[in-house]
Amino acid sequence: MDNQNTPQGPMKKILYVEDDDGLAEVYLTRLDAEGFEVKRVPNGEDALATALAFKPDLILLDAMMPQVNGFDVLDILRNTPETTNIKIIMLTALSQESDRQKAESLGADDYLVKSQVVIADVIEKIKHHLGLA
Repeated sequence: MDNQNTPQGPMKKILYVEDDDGLAEVYLTRLDAEGFEVKRVPNGEDALATALAFKPDLILLDAMMPQVNGFDVLDILRNTPETTNIKIIMLTALSQESDRQKAESLGADDYLVKSQVVIADVIEKIKHHLGLA
């Protein structure tokens, strides 16, 4: 899809990092319908490389992934000059307060627990952090 302009200006780009194909399909469909340009990667290593190449406005980041987990990805992104200012929302199954605090201490803009939100809530948070709401 071309990066066409919308009434808000250029389409906002979202990098979606999720290893669950079924869940990713649902989110990709909805994000696309909402008018975002979305790229999905299934793991932490790809997330780091894609963040540099794709230059997303926001990253929706899962925590529990093989190899490099979401907390490590968050830490690296926040300590890389090219990605330090990208909005990052952790979207994870981890509901422990300690995990939320860890994400916040590493610089996450938001922390959403999958079992506690519906997709509309996530879209609302994305729009909020991108200044579209």
